[in-house]
Amino acid sequence: MFRRIKPNIGILNALVRITAGFTMLSFCTIRALKRPYSETNVLWIIIGAMKVAEGIVRFCPVTALVQQTMQEDDQQERDQAINPS
Repeated sequence: MFRRIKPNIGILNALVRITAGFTMLSFCTIRALKRPYSETNVLWIIIGAMKVAEGIVRFCPVTALVQQTMQEDDQQERDQAINPS
């Protein structure tokens, strides 16, 4: 039922994502406290939290999607090379 998620980013990339995520999270939280009427701060807080989570889990859905698309393109190119019609 559940598929095990394989890490698709490296350790250094994960550390950068955690650091950038916490920085974005703290900056936007302080900014949201100063301007509580702004709705964009909540969006940036969510994005910062996602970056922290991606770094901890070492899985990025966007990277997985790009890798999957590139594999499908490579498969189509191989199929066309075998059968040019």
